[in-house]
Amino acid sequence: MMKLAAVCVVVLTLIGSLCDAQSYSKPQKPSYPSTPQKPQDPQQQKQTFEQPLTWKYPEDPQPEPKTDVPFELRYPVPAATVAVECRESTAHVEVKKDMFGIGQFISPADLTLGDCGPIAEDNTAHVLIYEAALQDCGSVLAMTADSLIYTYTLNYNPKPLGSAPVVRTSQAAVIVECHYPRHHNVSSLPIDPHWVPFSAVKMAEEFLYFTLRLMTDDWLYERPSHQYFLGDLIRIEATVKQYFHVPLRVYLDRCIATLAPDVNSSPNYAFIDNHGCLIDARITGSDSKFMARTAENKLQFQLEAFRFQGADSGVMYITCYLIATSTSHPIDNEHRACSYVGGWKEASGADGACGSCESGDFVVHSVPAVAPGTSTSGGPGSKPAGPENPSYPSNPSRKVRDVYQTEAPEWEGQVTLGPFSIGEKKF
Repeated sequence: MMKLAAVCVVVLTLIGSLCDAQSYSKPQKPSYPSTPQKPQDPQQQKQTFEQPLTWKYPEDPQPEPKTDVPFELRYPVPAATVAVECRESTAHVEVKKDMFGIGQFISPADLTLGDCGPIAEDNTAHVLIYEAALQDCGSVLAMTADSLIYTYTLNYNPKPLGSAPVVRTSQAAVIVECHYPRHHNVSSLPIDPHWVPFSAVKMAEEFLYFTLRLMTDDWLYERPSHQYFLGDLIRIEATVKQYFHVPLRVYLDRCIATLAPDVNSSPNYAFIDNHGCLIDARITGSDSKFMARTAENKLQFQLEAFRFQGADSGVMYITCYLIATSTSHPIDNEHRACSYVGGWKEASGADGACGSCESGDFVVHSVPAVAPGTSTSGGPGSKPAGPENPSYPSNPSRKVRDVYQTEAPEWEGQVTLGPFSIGEKKF
């Protein structure tokens, strides 16, 4: 009985568990809101730094302040370069080849006594010798109560130097007189040359980024005077302002002298051409040259003063096309500063880059020698020495670059310096 009661209890327990399982309700579906809600934007926080930023765009460069320069303009001193000896029946005239006392020898073909050329040349003393009968070479006779006066005109008419349309000496005429007393011995009087120098004033201008400045002889200061004379050396400094650029090296690709601010005006003379070749010394034999570099962003050169042939004005402008490249870019045949000093030399010492300077379109000036007993001038009908049709430097318009060609980064600028004055020198 006890076993039967235990079995009944177990059965009842199982039946009760089954009933509880059947009475358990099914789970309901979750309820959703009627309108969908937008997700919330994540919160953003401003990034902060330990120290505030101080960098800003650089301001435009400002002109350098003017300084008091210890400068005194040296005026040329008249040169005693012509001498005459009045002989019994002839006038004997001697003229130094450095006629103007500026270190620039004249060509014998450019100087005549009337219409007669020199009869000889002293190569040791650098003297041209003329001799004319009293009634020859265009002499003019005048008579006073006491004297017979034979007057000659020593004509100097310089021709262009090589293919350059410039001269470094000006046209001049010197009166030579021989006075013969009508009743006394022969004597001569000193020469009385006529010369009126030209003078003018230049207004200085400052340029930003690329600059050209006239400098004093020691290269320490900007030159306060803009008056020069034939035979002077014009010292010019080109600069590129670096500011926040990488270190830069400046070049003078081309420089052109003109009588007017317009670089395309005529006459014009490209004394630096062919990508940085200072051809003036090669053409005319002058002392023009680049100076050795003292800084990569500066380039200095000296130009021997000249005037345009036939021009009445001594006022001049110089326009230069400047290029700046990174100092890491090598000096090559398009980025150079070459001078002719007994051969082509580069301002930084890379002379190999100057190899193509000699291939420029120019004609070198040469001075003809005077053979003893001959004349370099055959009278009014004689033709001037030199080539009949000299080739002048190329047109002064800007060079054209191929924009599709891969090149090192470079910056270009055009700067005009002027006006300044080139005065004539007395002799």
